[in-house]
Amino acid sequence: MKKYDAVVIGAGNGGLVAAIRLLQGGAKTLLVEKHNLPGGFATSFRRGRFEFEASLHELNDFGTADNAGDVRDLFDELGVTEKIDWLEIPEAYRVIARAEKLDATMPFGVSAFIDKMEKYVPGSRPSVTKFFALAEEIRLAQAYSSSVNGKTDPKYMVEHYGNFVRCGSYSVNEVLSALKMPKKAKDILNAYWCYLGAHCDDLSFLHYASMVNRYILRGASMPKMRSHEISLALTERVRELGGDILFNTEAVKISTDREGGVAGVTLGDGTEIITRHVVANCAPHVVFGRMMDKAPEAEIRATNARKFAGRGFSMFLGLDASAEELGVENHNYFLYDTMDTAAQYEKMRTIKENEVQATVCLNRAYPECSPKGTCMMYFTTLYMSDDWGNIKPEEYYKTKNYVADKMIARFERDTGAKLRGHIEEISIAAPMTYARYCGHPEGVIYGYESQYWDGLMPRLQMMGEDHKVRGLRFAGGYAMRLSGYSSAYFSGDISGRQTVGDIKKEG
Repeated sequence: MKKYDAVVIGAGNGGLVAAIRLLQGGAKTLLVEKHNLPGGFATSFRRGRFEFEASLHELNDFGTADNAGDVRDLFDELGVTEKIDWLEIPEAYRVIARAEKLDATMPFGVSAFIDKMEKYVPGSRPSVTKFFALAEEIRLAQAYSSSVNGKTDPKYMVEHYGNFVRCGSYSVNEVLSALKMPKKAKDILNAYWCYLGAHCDDLSFLHYASMVNRYILRGASMPKMRSHEISLALTERVRELGGDILFNTEAVKISTDREGGVAGVTLGDGTEIITRHVVANCAPHVVFGRMMDKAPEAEIRATNARKFAGRGFSMFLGLDASAEELGVENHNYFLYDTMDTAAQYEKMRTIKENEVQATVCLNRAYPECSPKGTCMMYFTTLYMSDDWGNIKPEEYYKTKNYVADKMIARFERDTGAKLRGHIEEISIAAPMTYARYCGHPEGVIYGYESQYWDGLMPRLQMMGEDHKVRGLRFAGGYAMRLSGYSSAYFSGDISGRQTVGDIKKEG
C-alpha cells in the first residue's frame, strides 16, 4: 500500500493541469492513466505519412507574448509555455449556410471583425460594437470570479460589472435581439455555437459571449506538433515537479471512510493507494455509477439530471495534393443547413438528417504540417442524441462510410473544392471510438450540455455547494468550466488549487 496527499485520475487536459497545481502547492501527487499516452483527446496519431490531430481545431485565448490571453498566463504559471512550439491561426472562420445563402469569412481582431461585419451587413456596426464591449465586461467579471474561487461579493459585482449581472439569465439570441443586431449579423456571429454544443435559443449569453470574445480579441493558436505537444509538455512538467505517473493503469474504485469522504483509490492490479483527496478527470456518471460504492443522494440526483452534450464523429483525410490544388481556401469552416440554431440542433439528433460539419485544413495555418504537395483535413460533427446506439454491429462500418461520404460531398458542394480522387489516407472516429478510447458514456466529447440551470456561471457560482463528497473534486469537460480545451485547463487549475487548500485546512 502506498500513500499520497492526492491522486489524480485521468491524464487528460484537466487532470494534467490539476496534477501540476497540486505539486506546485506542495502535495505529494500520483497521476494514473489507463492509456499508454497522456492527453486523452489531446493527442495525435499517424496514418501512412500523415500525423493527424485527434481533436483540437484551435486554442482560443492564448495570444502572444505581448498580447497574452488567460490560457497563456496559466501556461506561464504552470511552466510549460516555452516547452511548446506555437503557431497562430490566420483567420477566425468561414461560415456557409444553405438556407440563408450565407458565405462569410471573418477575421481575428475586434476592430477588423466589426469592419468586416459592416461590409457584410451594412448598419450592423453599432450593435456588434456593443456586443464586444459587453463581452469584454463579461470576461473581466469572470476573471474576478475566478480570482475569489467563485465567492463573489454581490455588491462589488453590481457596482463594477452591472451589465454582466443584468444579462446573466438570458440566452444568446435574447441578448442579441436586445442589442438590435440585424439578423444576418446574428447569423454570422453565431457561427461558433457548435463549439459549445447547445443552440442559441438555450445557450447562456455569458458563456457564448465569453468564448467569442476570447477568440476574436487575441486570435487562436495551435502547437506545431498537434495537441499532443501540449500533453507531453504538461507530463514533463509533472515529472519535473516530482510527481509520480502510472500509465497503462486504471483506477477502478474510490473507497470512502465512515463519513463518506475519500479514503483511497484501488488500481486495476489490486494495488491500494491511501489518500484523502482525488481529482477525477472523468465523468461523474462513471465515478458515481461505477467507482464508488456509496455516494450522497444529492450527487446522484444532480448527475442524473444533467444532459449529455454532443457525441463526436470525426473523419481525417490525408490528401495527395496541396490545399491550393484542391481549392481548399481556408483553415476553419462551419457548414450548416440553416443558421436557425434550434432547427439545426434538432437535425443533428439523427444520423440521417445531420449534415453539419466543422472542418479544418491545418496546412492553411502551417503549410509544413504534411509532406510537400499534400494536405490534411479534419471533419467533425456532433450528434445530439444517442442515435449511434441504434446501429446494429453488422451495420457499423457501412454507417461510418455513409456519414463520411456525406461529409465529403457536402464540403465539395458548398466550397467548390475537389477532394475525391486525391484521398491517400482516411480514418474515421465514431461515437463508439470515443467511448472506447476515453471511456466517455455514449461517446460524448462535450461533457454535459450547457443549460440555464447548469451552465457555466451557475457551475462556477455553485462550486462550494456542489462539493458534497469530502476530498473529491472534478476536472475536465464535465467539471465547472464545461467543455473545450481552455475550459478543461482552467477546470484543472481550479480543482488543483482548491484541493491544495483542502489539504492545508486539514493540516
